Amino acid sequence: MSELILHHYPQSPFAEKARLLLGFKGLSWRSVLISPVMPKPDLIALTGGYRKTPVLQIGADIYCDTALIAHRLEQEKAGPALFPQGLELVAQGFAAWADSVVFAHAVALVFQPESLAAKFAKVPPEMLKVLVADRAKLFSGGTAARLHLEQAKHQWPAIISRIDQQLQHQEGDFLFGEPSIADFALAHPLWFLKGSVVTAPLVDAHPVVATWLDRVLSFGHGTATEMSTEQALDVARHATPAALPAEVFEDLNGFTAGQQVSIAATDYGTDPVLGELLFAGREELILRRTDERGGTVHVHFPRLGFCIQAQ
Repeated sequence: MSELILHHYPQSPFAEKARLLLGFKGLSWRSVLISPVMPKPDLIALTGGYRKTPVLQIGADIYCDTALIAHRLEQEKAGPALFPQGLELVAQGFAAWADSVVFAHAVALVFQPESLAAKFAKVPPEMLKVLVADRAKLFSGGTAARLHLEQAKHQWPAIISRIDQQLQHQEGDFLFGEPSIADFALAHPLWFLKGSVVTAPLVDAHPVVATWLDRVLSFGHGTATEMSTEQALDVARHATPAALPAEVFEDLNGFTAGQQVSIAATDYGTDPVLGELLFAGREELILRRTDERGGTVHVHFPRLGFCIQAQ
């Protein structure tokens, strides 16, 4: 079986989510470090244009978005379960809320001037300008407009108090009793807040939440060994994509297998990926594309949060 290869960088909140998922599952994986800002030519050689972090590679199969990565890791190793029986809808619904609403608040709060000055005190000003400019481009063109700092500060007490209440009134050590995808989706934006001395008190002021966060982070990151981008590209070039899922191709908008399409995120980072649509299932879309450096790969996207357009 092909190795799990995670393309990521240490400071990325969503990469931390993926690393924690790998740790929860007790998996071994290869770590490919990528740039936090564009351009990312080695990553794009695999994804075809998708630029968000992280990306999971398994041979010649490329998985975009942590929601889909979680499902793929569940296939890789069934236990412990990320989607406990009877909690599938509530856990994934909560995770979607945390990945969007809580994350948007964390970004606005961490990127406030006082926090940036403290968090990036040792970073040259020009590099910080590049990062801020890159994130402005990342959040342009999609449905997820950047949240204003004043609004984030205004709404944060309601968000964190609701999380506190859920944890206090729930039997067990996690959001819904047993650990699930919900815990990891909420952990990464709070981990991001904890990374700045300016915003860490927004979490630490709530001991129940802070204790829960430490509990989730204690799952660790599994067993990682380094891999270069060239090695990862070589793996893709010499691998054969996995067989398509044994599920009926279904698309209510009339897209068909073999059609040339583009697939893009709808919220932010909306760079389109062009290729041949191979599969459209209940949860997953698969596109086939060929690159001179990455070879022929299957790029996988979740159905939710992404759109298809004919080419």
